[in-house]
Amino acid sequence: MQDSLNPFSIAQQQLDDAAQKLGLEPAMHELLRWPMQELTVLLPVKMDDGSTKVFHAFRVAYNTARGPAKGGIRWHPDETIDTVRALAAWMTWKTAVVDIPLGGGKGGVICNPKALSEMEKERLARAYIRAIARTLGVTQDVPAPDVYTTPQIMAWMMDEFEVIAGEKHPGVITGKPLPLGGSPGRGDATARGGIYVTREAAKAHGIDLQKGTMAVQGFGNAGQFGALLGEEILGLQLVAASDSRAGVYNPNGMDAKDVVAYKIKTGTLEGYPEADEITNEELLELDVTVLFPAALENVITKENADNLRCRMSCELANGPTTPDADEILYDKGIIVLPDFLANAGGVTVSYFEQVQNTYNYYWGLEEVHRRLDEKMTKAFHGVHEMHQKENVHMRLAAYLVSVTRVAEACKLRGWV
Repeated sequence: MQDSLNPFSIAQQQLDDAAQKLGLEPAMHELLRWPMQELTVLLPVKMDDGSTKVFHAFRVAYNTARGPAKGGIRWHPDETIDTVRALAAWMTWKTAVVDIPLGGGKGGVICNPKALSEMEKERLARAYIRAIARTLGVTQDVPAPDVYTTPQIMAWMMDEFEVIAGEKHPGVITGKPLPLGGSPGRGDATARGGIYVTREAAKAHGIDLQKGTMAVQGFGNAGQFGALLGEEILGLQLVAASDSRAGVYNPNGMDAKDVVAYKIKTGTLEGYPEADEITNEELLELDVTVLFPAALENVITKENADNLRCRMSCELANGPTTPDADEILYDKGIIVLPDFLANAGGVTVSYFEQVQNTYNYYWGLEEVHRRLDEKMTKAFHGVHEMHQKENVHMRLAAYLVSVTRVAEACKLRGWV
């Protein structure tokens, strides 16, 4: 993978820019450039046909100066250790930017979950926890769902950990089903947090979102809820959406609920009757009020950034924009709400879930939404103030806020 698109190289470059701006001493800079702990494991799993397949898997704890590591587990055929490292780094900055007492972690298994049966998924989930259990715990590292992992998979993982520990530990895994200690509001938290940040950014820049338009690139969980909540809360009209198989476009607007219902029913956007076909590349370049990149990394690069025409890009995905593209978008006046701010709603409600598990007392949905809104609004304004003060783009401003907080914790601990 070329360095320009290697997610961990990108994460390091973004940190380097912040470190230079902050004047970090060399030892602190070096400490923050690398994961503090990495675990690579092999998972032999019995398949339904009686054969055994060996899966490669990872767990990275990037930095725990501010608290236990926190981060999701991705199941993807193209998973790499560098992707996991980058996501663990971004999770470190994410928990810091919303000021919750956690560090950053991430996990991954190289697999194609679409080719696995439910029983094979359960065996894989339990094998993963058996392999990394010694590094997990509410005072060490707390996993959560991510790409192609679900509340059911989290339930199997929590159960396996409790079997190993010999006692109940509901807070060791978040994103669980509600009957097993999950939090109300976790399902749409990533998108909802991004919607709150978009609302505040529109206020700060004098953009009227009512009757504005949106395009959603990536129509999984975050993208679907982004479309639904963008319409419900912000008054945005969905004109385009894409998934891994197809893109749909209707300049006159589409009903978000109808598009989501079609995707859930058919498993794809392909053939949606109320729209024309559009490529993923064409969708990114539409003239819309808000673009929601909600798929995977590196979709906005120096090759296509100059063609973007949205007023605002709210990154519900991790790492969708490369550093070169950031500079181009900033020069064009496009407001980028960076991933580790915009999609921090997920880890924030995961933190709420940990808190509720520890209390053994659970909040109602309205309380979760109120607390999430409060956290995301405060985080946005902290980053926006840094953006104005330092005259830098929003991603660098978010890094300046986060890196300052993590570096301060490292220094207070006497690590540097």
